[in-house]
Amino acid sequence: MESINLHNLLDHTFDGINQSLNDFEPQLTPREVGIVTTLSTGIVKVSGLPGVGFEELLKFPGNLYGIAFNVDENEVGVVLLGEYSHLHTGDEAERTGRVMDVPVGDSLIGRVINPLGEPLDEKGPLVFEKRFPIERPSPAIVDREPVIVPLQTGLKVIDALIPVGRGQRELIMGDRQTGKTAIAIDTIINQHDQNVLCIYCSIGQRAASVAKVVADLRDKGAMDYTIVIVTEGNEAPGLNFIAPYAATSIGEYFMGKGKDVLIIYDDLTHHARAYRELSLLLRRPPGREAFPGDIFYIHSRLLERSTHLRNELGGGSLTALPIVETEAQNISAYIPTNLISITDGQIYLSPTLFELGVLPAVDVGKSVSRVGGKAQRPAYRSVTSALKLAYSQFEELETFAKFGTRLDEHTRKIIEHGRRIRACLKQPASSPIPLSDQIVVLLALTNGFFDAVPLPRMKEAEQTLREAAGQLPEDIRQRFISTAQFSEEDRQVILQLAIKAIEQYTQRL
Repeated sequence: MESINLHNLLDHTFDGINQSLNDFEPQLTPREVGIVTTLSTGIVKVSGLPGVGFEELLKFPGNLYGIAFNVDENEVGVVLLGEYSHLHTGDEAERTGRVMDVPVGDSLIGRVINPLGEPLDEKGPLVFEKRFPIERPSPAIVDREPVIVPLQTGLKVIDALIPVGRGQRELIMGDRQTGKTAIAIDTIINQHDQNVLCIYCSIGQRAASVAKVVADLRDKGAMDYTIVIVTEGNEAPGLNFIAPYAATSIGEYFMGKGKDVLIIYDDLTHHARAYRELSLLLRRPPGREAFPGDIFYIHSRLLERSTHLRNELGGGSLTALPIVETEAQNISAYIPTNLISITDGQIYLSPTLFELGVLPAVDVGKSVSRVGGKAQRPAYRSVTSALKLAYSQFEELETFAKFGTRLDEHTRKIIEHGRRIRACLKQPASSPIPLSDQIVVLLALTNGFFDAVPLPRMKEAEQTLREAAGQLPEDIRQRFISTAQFSEEDRQVILQLAIKAIEQYTQRL
């Protein structure tokens, strides 16, 4: 009897085990892992990843990531994104199944981060809403609006002669130490109360230079509407390469929400050199100046993402001010000419003008905005329309005057007027001028009211006129920044105010 019960018990036990085995579904997560075969400066080669895709993110030991850049039949060339001194040949490389992305959201405003979205400002971890891929297609042509809304830089020489519009790509170029970054920072400072979000992307700069920029922005209160993305010169070249793409994706998030965004790339020379270094290490064939053949494409696909969207898509804009460094004033070098052909104009800074103390050292003859007067308010355009021609004529005549040629009275007056134009366009750093003050000063300048003021006193006379401009009625000031035309009545009110203020100043001399 007992043997029969034991037999039945065993039968029930085995039936239960078989049923459990049938119902068991193992929770297995497939992993595709390769092995590091070669390790170089900033890149590795990995074998054993047959399913990896181009620009896919790979994970290495020590929470290090890399991007699959060369996908060959037997191995993958990977660009590393961080400190790689702990990495050795034989280490594992695991597929993540996703491309490189960056956190986006309002919490990034006022923060200093790296291209991976890691904070660098000791304000705690980031709280973000979503992640955007760093590589995104640029908006289609039919999704774009014309660039007609001005982006005021606060610099008279740029706003008057080389205007920048919201959604435009305006290149800033010049030799080392000619004030390229200063123009970009002044533009950011001038966006205070303009409802423009700013992104400053530092690519391969010295830590001391970046710290000074951040300190200046904090002192002026500009960090309240600015995001700073930083890669230093001693970091992995892969971080320098992805930095501008990550910054652009952050800007596109805000543009998609209907906001106006200004992004500074400082500078794309370092970006091109980082890409050249990676390409040569990955055995890609070199071309002109040892840059790879697709160097034009990496910059064009970056800058084409800057635009002004249609109102149906939110009406936001992304304005790009890329910076590029020239060598010995050679603007026909490979990278500068590439960027000139991609962008909508360039602001060229002359070392000669810089040495003469003409700051900002903008060479008006070599600078151009392909948007032009369409990116100026009607009142401003009517004031400055003749200014560039007068300044160009002065520069030509000044060159001849240096040879000691005897000048007639008319030519002498043109040169004296031109010298006052140059003096008036000078402006100290971190001192952007409001639009209404610019209109008053430039209207007085174009009408020759400053011609009686001695050149060394031009700065004082201009300041006197700006103080008098504060007496203008508020309705006139509002018409300055509106889309209304400049009426003759408004012009006469300003002219009378300017004549009175300058006469009083000259009488005190």
